[in-house]
Formats: sequence, C-alpha cells, structure tokens
Amino acid sequence: MTDMLTVLAPDGATKKGFEAGLPDEELLHCYRTMLLVRSFDEICLKLQRAGRIGFSIPNLGIEATQVGAASALRKTDWIFPSYRDFGMALYHGIPAVEMMHNMFGNAEDSAKGRQMPVHFSFVEPIHFYSISSPIGTHLPHAVGAAHASKLRGEDTVHLVSFGDGGTSSLGFHSGLNFAAVWKSPVVFLCQNNGYAISCPSEQQTASDGYAVKAEAYGMPHATVDGNDLFAVRQAVLEAAERARRGEGPTLIEAVTFRMGGHSTSDDPTKYVPAELVEEWRQKDPVDRFRRFLERKGLMTPEQDEAMRADTLAEIDRAAKAAEATAAPGLETIFSDVFAEVPDHIRKQGEFLFDLSQRRGEADAGDGEFPL
Repeated sequence: MTDMLTVLAPDGATKKGFEAGLPDEELLHCYRTMLLVRSFDEICLKLQRAGRIGFSIPNLGIEATQVGAASALRKTDWIFPSYRDFGMALYHGIPAVEMMHNMFGNAEDSAKGRQMPVHFSFVEPIHFYSISSPIGTHLPHAVGAAHASKLRGEDTVHLVSFGDGGTSSLGFHSGLNFAAVWKSPVVFLCQNNGYAISCPSEQQTASDGYAVKAEAYGMPHATVDGNDLFAVRQAVLEAAERARRGEGPTLIEAVTFRMGGHSTSDDPTKYVPAELVEEWRQKDPVDRFRRFLERKGLMTPEQDEAMRADTLAEIDRAAKAAEATAAPGLETIFSDVFAEVPDHIRKQGEFLFDLSQRRGEADAGDGEFPL
C-alpha cells in the first residue's frame, strides 16, 4: 500500500507544525457530530432489535472518515453518499428527526415510506443525493451530475462515497473512466473498512490497496488514515481544490474499520476475528479526536460526558417524534410520478381505495381515490 497520510496520533497529538485550519467551535462541532452518529447508531440498533424499524446500517468506527470529508465541502457542493454516511448529513445540519422520519418510513419521510430505512435524500441545507442500495450504481450518477455542473460553469464539487466492495462494481469502472476523460469535478472517496459484507479485502482484490486503482484511469490518488479526521479532511480539501481548478477527479482511499456488522441483518462475529476488532478499538476515531480536544483545552471529562448525554437525548427525541408521526397516506403509492395521473393508474388507485374501505382500513378515508 502507498504511504498513508496520518496527522493525528491515537493519543491525540498532531504532527509538528500542523494547523487544523478550523476555529474552536468548528472543532467541537466535528466532535459533536461524531457523537451524534454514535447515538443514532445505538438507538437505531435498539429500535431494530425491538421490531420498531426494519433495518439500519452501523457506522461504529467510520465516523472520522464521514465527518472529515464533510468538513472539507461547501454547502453548494453535492454529496453522493454510501449507506454508511450518516455523519455527512448530520455535519451539514440535516436535523436528526428528518433522518428518523426515513427510518420509520412515515408521512414526513421525503420518500413517503417508499424506500428502505437509511435511504436519505435532502436538498437543503446541502445537496444529499439519495442513497442507493445496489452497490456502485451511484458513481456514474455522481459523474454525470458533476459533468453537468461543469458544462454550466458552476464552481461545484461532487463527492461520491463508497465502500471497498464498491470497487468491484461496474459503476466504479464506468464512473472513474468517464470522470477522468471528462475531467469532471469529482472526489471519489473509498471507505476501506476491511470487509465487503463478509468478504475480506484480500479475497476481493490483488491490488496493493484500492487507491492505486486510480492509475489505470489516469487520475491522482491518495491513501489516508480513515480514523484520523484531519487526514481525511486534508485529502478531500486538496482533491476538491484540484477539481475546482478544472484539473479533474481524485480517488481517495480512507483506511478504516467498521466495528459493527455490515447491517443489522448481519452477524460479524461469524467472520471477523475478535482480536482484529480489539486492535481497531484501540484506534477508535472518536476517542482519538477527544484526546486532541483535551490537549487543546477544549474538552474536559465532565464536558465530554455532558455532550454525550446531550447527543443521545437529541437522537432519542428524534426517534420518538418520528415514531409518533402518522404513516404515509395510501394515495402516496401513486403520487410524485406523473403530473397528471393516467387512466390506467387512476383505475388501480380507485380499486385499491374501494377495496381498503370495504376491508375497513382507516387510511382509505371515504373510499374515494384523492388523486
């Protein structure tokens, strides 16, 4: 593997002469965001195990990659996330309750319950493209959007994030190839967390890491310590500046490790050695950043405890509010597709509402199809 950029040591010390380039309040915001991700994870796992939501994706151990990358972007930029990027949305001010609406698939969910949980999509306060379940399919989408913004003369960067498994997809090849040829303003961020579900890296690729794959497409690359928020931020900042100058895309490999399962449907103890998990637990990105804040005099144990309690309470309130929100109306099955509902769709809607009324289902209203 090529030399890996590291700025922040496990004990919180930084390289001599390093300057974060962020005000104190922004450093605290980065840390609070990572704690929000942990709280979101913890509560969603409990909700799923209790049968109150159907699915969630653990982010434990990946927080620095998400937040470090997000901190390098402008509000006008676009994020094409993987499903393990809760922190990118939370960092840029997406309210936790808006994300929880999607987890419950309720009437306030932007997809009106028609997506799986964890498939967030937002327009404000940052452009957060819909998460895609099929692996790698969002890479060509990001390149297409970036190419369009370039043609329009916009000063916009498009960051697309994916796991190590995504590098084995057709979308990875197509996306990198087109982006390099067109010099599209894209930052490709590969979160190498060691396993593509249960497939370890050594069984997936014979390459010396994943960043080196960029050479085949004619673009620069970087390998960074994914548990080091500052290293990720620095690499993404440099790649974004390069993209804004019209010099094209960059592939960044963030070496990290998910300390939980691939999803709540997964049991990682079946394939991840316990000693490997413990090894990475010593590199915990949240603990590392906390130690940095303590060294700077920005965090005491008491302040840390209070912030952890505050973020957990915020996510708990969001979950309770989302769970108490009504389910989507029955008509939303047919909405948001056509400006005017075609006759054959209308007939299906009328049949469904009539059937639902005869069965005594509350959301059928008076049995009249409202569209």
